[in-house]
Amino acid sequence: MPYRRLPNTDLARLHALQNAIQRAQGADYTEQVIPYKVLADAQRFLVPFENVVMQSKDNYKTSVNANKQYRHIVQNARMYVSHFIQVLNLAVIRGEIKKEQKLLYGLDPHQHVVPDLSTEEYLLEWGKKIIEGEQKRMANGGFPIYNPAINKVKVHYDIFCEHQRQHTFHVQNSERVHDNLEPMRAEADKMILNLWNLVEDFYKDELPYARMMKCQLYGVIYYYRKGEQKLTAEGDRKLKMIRDSQPTIQWSEGE
Repeated sequence: MPYRRLPNTDLARLHALQNAIQRAQGADYTEQVIPYKVLADAQRFLVPFENVVMQSKDNYKTSVNANKQYRHIVQNARMYVSHFIQVLNLAVIRGEIKKEQKLLYGLDPHQHVVPDLSTEEYLLEWGKKIIEGEQKRMANGGFPIYNPAINKVKVHYDIFCEHQRQHTFHVQNSERVHDNLEPMRAEADKMILNLWNLVEDFYKDELPYARMMKCQLYGVIYYYRKGEQKLTAEGDRKLKMIRDSQPTIQWSEGE
């Protein structure tokens, strides 16, 4: 017999359980391959497991689409904050803005480099400082910086902040679904293993190919090893002929 292997994805686990349950439900009452209690337990487990798997799948699709948009939003916010700081530094170098006023932005008056904006946390921190610093400088009578204007920077920064909150919520929700799914995977594997053992044991006296085909109807998955000869109906026929040709030995009492 080829070897079997338990499903290694959630959808494959669902498919295996659904196959076994549907086949058992449609089986003739004379062929009770799966005991009623085991079948009832599998049915009760299937619904919540399917719900969590579908929720996880939906979260993944949403995450893929949202991440593409989110990366673009983060990139825009980082570009505007960085560009504003560069323009501010150039204005200080040209003497248009006093270097001491850079303190309003939390920037070193003696350094003309853009601070680290590589992480979202740094971007949140420096975006807030730059916006508040420009507002303070203008409140003290300073001329606004253009290209980019602080209002333009603020628009992209606010969009980033909103999506960052949504992104954080989505990540937390995905982690919660994952935490719920992990123990259910282990339970599903245990249940599928038991179902497959029951099915194979029920058909243990069948010829190899017939046994494999009947077990596959219940969702049992088989794999051939490298170089292993495949089972066929013809192989079963030849094996049956060999068995039928062997004489039956009868023992008389006392022998």
